[in-house]
Amino acid sequence: MNRTFQYRPYPTKKQQTRLNAWLALCCETYNAALQERRDAYRLAGLSLGYAQQCAELPDCKEVRPELNEVNSQVLQDAVKRVDLAFAAFFRRCAAGEKPGYPRFRSRSRYNSLTFKQYGNSFAISGDGKLVLSKIGHVKMVMHRPLRGTPKTAIVKRTPTGKWFVSISCEYVVPASWPASDEQVGIDVGLKHFAYLSDGSQIENPRFFRQEAQALARAQRKLSKAKVGTKDKRKRRKVVARIHERITNRRQNFIGQQVALLVKRFGLIAVEALVVRSMVHNPRLSKSIADAAWSAFFTHLLWKAEEAARQVVKVNPAYTSQTCSACGTIQDMPLSVRVYECSQCSLILDRDHNASRNILHQAVGRHGRVIPEALGL
Repeated sequence: MNRTFQYRPYPTKKQQTRLNAWLALCCETYNAALQERRDAYRLAGLSLGYAQQCAELPDCKEVRPELNEVNSQVLQDAVKRVDLAFAAFFRRCAAGEKPGYPRFRSRSRYNSLTFKQYGNSFAISGDGKLVLSKIGHVKMVMHRPLRGTPKTAIVKRTPTGKWFVSISCEYVVPASWPASDEQVGIDVGLKHFAYLSDGSQIENPRFFRQEAQALARAQRKLSKAKVGTKDKRKRRKVVARIHERITNRRQNFIGQQVALLVKRFGLIAVEALVVRSMVHNPRLSKSIADAAWSAFFTHLLWKAEEAARQVVKVNPAYTSQTCSACGTIQDMPLSVRVYECSQCSLILDRDHNASRNILHQAVGRHGRVIPEALGL
């Protein structure tokens, strides 16, 4: 399987200047490739492909000698991103979704460079430095060793000016946790981040809400600064730093909770929620986005696969309205937080009842996994 290892490089000022120049040139190449595709179809009815546009890069370097400073594979990846953008556009059109035609990118929104071949465009030296073609040896903190065969490296610049490198490796994952027969159903929510079928809860930290006042103050100061001034750039960086802090805290929280769940349970049942549709609710969208359920499910699936655990996705319909003891279905407005069954007199927290129903749907009431419930 593929696994990504992220490290923090510390390029010198000269190396940062060169990397920033590469980002600007790759952004220009991306926009030029996008413009060429649009014009070719609009004026001549031709659909250009990745191979055709890559073949034009040597001619582009004659017109723009600065492109010779950029590694050829990095430039090719800029063209590849245009190809992927159009492939996603056509896929959405075929699926009847909102198409979202590919757009041009500003320099502030093109923040990563892809080095596609280990040993050619990038490498790791014996002293733990990142070696980038035409950039040189970059000091890097390797807090853990690489495992497997490195394939690609993505060097990314954050809005706050920090640099990170994500190295994708291909390797066989060893069994990291002993086998477990425990099973659990998880119901995610807003009052509690998650309610487990065994009665335990994971509290919702609400990181965005905690930083809301500091973010509002920083954004007010940013809006008052004059465009194009040093003060404007400084205040924009303050806003980006707050967003970065929220993201880091949220990712750390999700990683810790997923690790505890995967370590303990052999089978984990969750709802197959379509979060992108749920955030259209104007009253709950901010809270749902703050909870980051999609990131939680994605990380859970990845970590479970690595640890040889089983994750089952079930249909979320009526999990809160169904009695987990007798199966009676009754109306349950969102404001009612305690489930009281009119048939068997079960009294249970609404989310606890839902988590038990989720587990029942995944394994049945007799503890056997239902093949139809598998959502992977």
